[in-house]
Amino acid sequence: MSDLIYDSMLKGESKLAVIGLGYVGLPIALDFARKIKVVGFDINQERVDMMKNNIDPSNELDAKDFEGCDILFSADINDLQDVQFYIVAVPTPIDDANLPDLTPLLGASKTVAKVLKKGDYVVYESTVYPGCTEEDCIPVLEKGSGLKFQEDFKVGYSPERINPGDKVHTLQNVVKVSSGCCPESSEEIAKTYELVVGAGVHRAPSIKVAEAAKIIENTQRDVNIALINELSIIFNKLNINTFDVLEAAGTKWNFLKFSPGLVGGHCIGVDPYYLTHKAQQSGYHAKVITSGRSVNDSMGFYIAKQTVKKILAQGKHIQDAKVLVMGATFKEDVSDIRNSKIIDIVNELKSFQVKVDLVDPHASSNEMEHEYGIPLAASIGEDYDAVIVAVNHAEYLKLDEAYFQSVLKDKNGVFVDVKGIYKDQMNEVEYWSL
Repeated sequence: MSDLIYDSMLKGESKLAVIGLGYVGLPIALDFARKIKVVGFDINQERVDMMKNNIDPSNELDAKDFEGCDILFSADINDLQDVQFYIVAVPTPIDDANLPDLTPLLGASKTVAKVLKKGDYVVYESTVYPGCTEEDCIPVLEKGSGLKFQEDFKVGYSPERINPGDKVHTLQNVVKVSSGCCPESSEEIAKTYELVVGAGVHRAPSIKVAEAAKIIENTQRDVNIALINELSIIFNKLNINTFDVLEAAGTKWNFLKFSPGLVGGHCIGVDPYYLTHKAQQSGYHAKVITSGRSVNDSMGFYIAKQTVKKILAQGKHIQDAKVLVMGATFKEDVSDIRNSKIIDIVNELKSFQVKVDLVDPHASSNEMEHEYGIPLAASIGEDYDAVIVAVNHAEYLKLDEAYFQSVLKDKNGVFVDVKGIYKDQMNEVEYWSL
């Protein structure tokens, strides 16, 4: 039956659907749509309407990226009736207690279950803990469809590796990890992905291995960044510039080059919690991973407190202080504000009664207000006691000391350079970086 799916998709007799058209799902859907017939499904009708007009709601793709694609964008479940191969690419966030929130994933599974037929394939791309696909998702598919897993339909897992804002490491040129519930499905899923992934497909031996491979990619980065963040706190107490230290240490061939900073977004700042949650369920308390998360989650508050100390050291009353925070997105040159740790800086400053103006050339003020209750400032003033450049957007890289002095109340006001992008360029302002 599975060979018929692959062949019939190539012949245009059956379709592939991508469920969830965010920064992961939309590029996948469009790449497949250049080879086979695709249904791009999302529950948000407003987003669907934008994509029908060749507009990417995530601001990652251009209108030309939609050209030459055989794709139907839809929020209508009836448009999934003739689909035989489903790719689920919905978000997997955490809740306020840092526990996995599987609501979008299980919701998407319920949607697929309503239209699932004998012989169909369902492949999950959402980042989850090992075991989630088989223990949480498949029972939902079985219950909603009345079909039997393995006997009636096959399931696989192929973790997404799309990096927001990265035009180099795209779906086509990064090796794809894939897996299936049996040898036959594993090969069929890998062959399907090979239609669009030029770099090749690594066939993991099981779904759990593929899930684990993805979760440790970001966990490893998180722990390494946490180490550097902790070192930056130590070096600050020793009056040593962290970036000078990293530059010197980086001359050794096997030194891992990580930089201090805020760890937000929906990957590195979230995925480790999925793994520690599963570890806890299995009877093990993850020590290194949990410690790394604690360090990284505290950095926004740390940066705010250091800024307050610098303002106080200049003899000013903190209640009268005004600070400009430049950058609100979770990383440079993207519009995505999800899990942005810049908010920790802003909220901590406000806890000291500091007046804060937040600006960002990429973020939406309406989205910021909806998500965090903090709108962006309409314009930049000229009376700040401190400026914090929190995100290294390309627009900010062009600015010099004279510009920052023009918006500071005093020429020697406090300048906080979170990412160290202005190191050795500031001579008069009170400069500090991680």
